[in-house]
Amino acid sequence: MTAGSASAEPAVADVCAVTDPRLEELSGLASDGGQWFAVNDSDNGRLQVQVLDRSCAITRTITAPTNPFDVEDLALAPDGTLWAADTGDNGKSRETVALHAVSPDGSTRLHRLTYPDGKHDAEALLLDGSGIPHIVTKETIGSALVYRPASGLSEGAPTPLEQVARVSISTTDTAGGPFQNSVVTRVVTGGAMSRDGRVAALRTYTDAYLFPVPDGDLAKALESDPVRVPLAGEPQGEAIAFDPDGTLLSASEFGSAGASSTVRAVAGAAASAVPPAPTTTTDAPVTDDGTTAAPPATDPPSSPWPVVGGGAVALVLVGALVRRSRRRRA
Repeated sequence: MTAGSASAEPAVADVCAVTDPRLEELSGLASDGGQWFAVNDSDNGRLQVQVLDRSCAITRTITAPTNPFDVEDLALAPDGTLWAADTGDNGKSRETVALHAVSPDGSTRLHRLTYPDGKHDAEALLLDGSGIPHIVTKETIGSALVYRPASGLSEGAPTPLEQVARVSISTTDTAGGPFQNSVVTRVVTGGAMSRDGRVAALRTYTDAYLFPVPDGDLAKALESDPVRVPLAGEPQGEAIAFDPDGTLLSASEFGSAGASSTVRAVAGAAASAVPPAPTTTTDAPVTDDGTTAAPPATDPPSSPWPVVGGGAVALVLVGALVRRSRRRRA
């Protein structure tokens, strides 16, 4: 898969500034349309989900009675359950990773997971239309790998994962820039699904990639060509989400010298990724002598894969990729 580019760029609008230090390392974001849910990379020994209004102010905190190792992403299920991806593993030291299913009242179900092929660092979680979690790894070399439970999730013994796809992000066609096709443009740092399950989003430090999921097969969709949306200027961008209306939301950590970050929005992003419906054909007319008339000439069909965005250059330090390891255990 190669992400394309075009001259037109989407309108990326600033929505509000996150200034609360409880979200200094904002790494996961979800939306129900009226409010946002966010997780911080550092949680001081507790799993906490911050609930924000649409001015970026924290209105309440959902505290779960569990001690995660390194929560990196957040997904909201249709029933209101918040799924926290405790999948960070910078040092490749964890025997298991975990998903925490957090109810609005703070009660939690813990699901430990094991990879079939060794340890991985992962920062992206997607819930497909059937509610099956898919974990996308953060690979500095080669393709990102996609895993999902090989069977139903267990709250007892660890659930084995199976690899179901590879996501190869390349930006070799991006025009100019010192980080062209570099690590910061390729590593996957967050994920989100549209409310209707028809579009998946993965992000890097510099761009978002939107994958149409027309038939519900998320693994297959993640190996198709995406729509690229530039997200330049996010110093350590890891959070991404969809509003129910298909607006794409993104946010960054504060950064080493920052005191705030900005939630940004791309209106109509999900719709831009859905290919147009196929043109219907009709039977060719029959002439008076009984022969079939030639069909009228038509313009060649346009590509079913719209491409959003041109070159996106973000001056991001490669050192931001190396995050400090967490010593807590899930």
